[in-house]
Amino acid sequence: MSSHAPNRARVIPLRPAPPAREPLWRDVVGDVLRRERLAQERTLKDVAEDARISVPYLSEVERGRKEASSEVLAAAARSLGLGLADVLSLAQRDLARHSTRTASVRPPMGEVRLAA
Repeated sequence: MSSHAPNRARVIPLRPAPPAREPLWRDVVGDVLRRERLAQERTLKDVAEDARISVPYLSEVERGRKEASSEVLAAAARSLGLGLADVLSLAQRDLARHSTRTASVRPPMGEVRLAA
């Protein structure tokens, strides 16, 4: 009598990979503002005071927790020596880069996956 358990095939269900979450606009814009501020080695306090925005609010905007108005975005951009169009252009570039990256990960519609 063998002490080994019989070999059993293990079935692993195939689940489609969850779709990559497309970033929210506020996340992308917040990342741009933070990246620009850090590149200039400036503090939240410095930029917020210059833009006449509260430090906690600017922090929330940078973290994508708040959807800033165009007036707030323009003030933050000016404080960083940028125009609103510059911030929006950088955000659009980041969003396009993300969408290109997720498109290469996502399988085409109708693709059949087989497992052996």
